[in-house]
Amino acid sequence: MINILFVCLGNICRSPMAEALFRYLVKKENLTNKIAVDSAATSLWQIGFPPHEGTLEILKKYNISSDGLIGRRLEKEDFWKYDYIIGMDESNIKNIYRITERPNHPKIIRLLDLTEYRKDVPDPFYTGDFDETFRLVSAGCRALLNKIRSEKNI
Repeated sequence: MINILFVCLGNICRSPMAEALFRYLVKKENLTNKIAVDSAATSLWQIGFPPHEGTLEILKKYNISSDGLIGRRLEKEDFWKYDYIIGMDESNIKNIYRITERPNHPKIIRLLDLTEYRKDVPDPFYTGDFDETFRLVSAGCRALLNKIRSEKNI
């Protein structure tokens, strides 16, 4: 099983959006027996809470299930549980390095570095633009799935 973890600041906007979308793509490609997906936060603010209303609305708009999405914090042990740890922005990446104590490890990747955008995924909690965030997360998730398919021969 290939284990993927998406990470953002609060685990209520970007990372649960990516988790739900990636699960949708994995199911659509009949890879649920090969790829597992989760998400986490680098902060403690929203632990135990469901995703932000804007995230839930955008997922519903695209008919993507939000079942089982509950905020949790990234733990040091997660480094050993996941094959890919995907941060939404440079600040998240630095926090992932700090929490896992694995700076600059190649399994820790900023999502949009897998695309032509090569920038941070903006946080819609602050921008209010869930459509733009979804568009970028979608591009990143599709690129990640292609990377996994190529690297793991699935």
